[in-house]
Amino acid sequence: MQVEQFFHMNVGNDDMSYSKNSTIQSLIQSVTKSERERAVIEAFKNTSCPKIMSIADLGCSSGPNALLVVSDAIDAVELVCKELNQKPLPEIHVMLNDLPRNDFNRLIGSFEDFKKNHTCFISVAPGSFYGRLFPSQTLHFVHSSMCLHWLSQVPAELQNGTKLGLNKGNIYISKTSPPFVLEAFTKQFERDFSQFLKCRAEEVIHGGCMVFTMVARKGEDPSVEGIYLQWELLAQALMDMASQGIVEMEKIDSFNLPYYTPTLEEVQNAIRREGSFAIKSIQMFDVGWREARDQACEHDDKVEENATTAQRMAKSMRACSESLFVSHFGAELMNELFERYSNFMEGYFSKYPDGALTNICASVQRINYVL
Repeated sequence: MQVEQFFHMNVGNDDMSYSKNSTIQSLIQSVTKSERERAVIEAFKNTSCPKIMSIADLGCSSGPNALLVVSDAIDAVELVCKELNQKPLPEIHVMLNDLPRNDFNRLIGSFEDFKKNHTCFISVAPGSFYGRLFPSQTLHFVHSSMCLHWLSQVPAELQNGTKLGLNKGNIYISKTSPPFVLEAFTKQFERDFSQFLKCRAEEVIHGGCMVFTMVARKGEDPSVEGIYLQWELLAQALMDMASQGIVEMEKIDSFNLPYYTPTLEEVQNAIRREGSFAIKSIQMFDVGWREARDQACEHDDKVEENATTAQRMAKSMRACSESLFVSHFGAELMNELFERYSNFMEGYFSKYPDGALTNICASVQRINYVL
């Protein structure tokens, strides 16, 4: 089954919504702000200071972070126009993309207030960014944050055929996973990321720029680092429920997350193989869950001030991934599952108080037309 049929961040504005639990994404955007601004300015200059500048944000979701990147991009365009003494300012067309089940109603509802302070045209483009979204040679700047680690699907060989259910007791790549599991996920990422680059190469104008950020890993083995441990604990919560007859083991064995954290080298090699983009900069950085928890407490109601890092992180992981678990296990088990997960996370943070999310941020430039 294709992920786009059911995957979305939690909608609305309640306690378990993505809107209320996306602080770590906000921190990541703050880290990459200067790189995004440089890329927008470069794109504007490289494309002969266009009268209409088209900007796309892929995987925009909804909530307080959804329009921050757009706001920063508009500010950067205004800044470079001032430096170049260019008048009038270009018209800016912003296109916001996410999967069809994204909370577009909430997102669109925020446009009116946003446009009171920002002059631009905004449209939405539902669909998977692993396919074409926009006409050829129309985009000047493309951005995607915290999305490309989500695959278009679980590798086909793990969904059907002789290898179905062989990643027993796991929901992701684990120390106990057979070697073919890592190989299958690696190949799926390579296919997906290559397709993403190919589609953007057709849509981005020569000289245009793209900045993307994704969760990554530092070493070759994906079963020894932070995000693996976080999914591993979620698998343990499911196994705990199975031991009490709440969840069937067969359901766990047949479930895998459509997720992959690449290394820096894997991303660099994929960009070079595809050949349409030059790497202007690429870097890895960590963002701490404790830092995200502290920032969330600054902005949330006082009742949240006593929430632990584990509790905040569990809610964040739930807001991002719950739709995947609901589609397989059913909505009625979610409160129990993530309560157990939060308890396991308390143990994790007692051992790893500085637990963090490792990310890659890459800035690339379109260097030749697709013929």
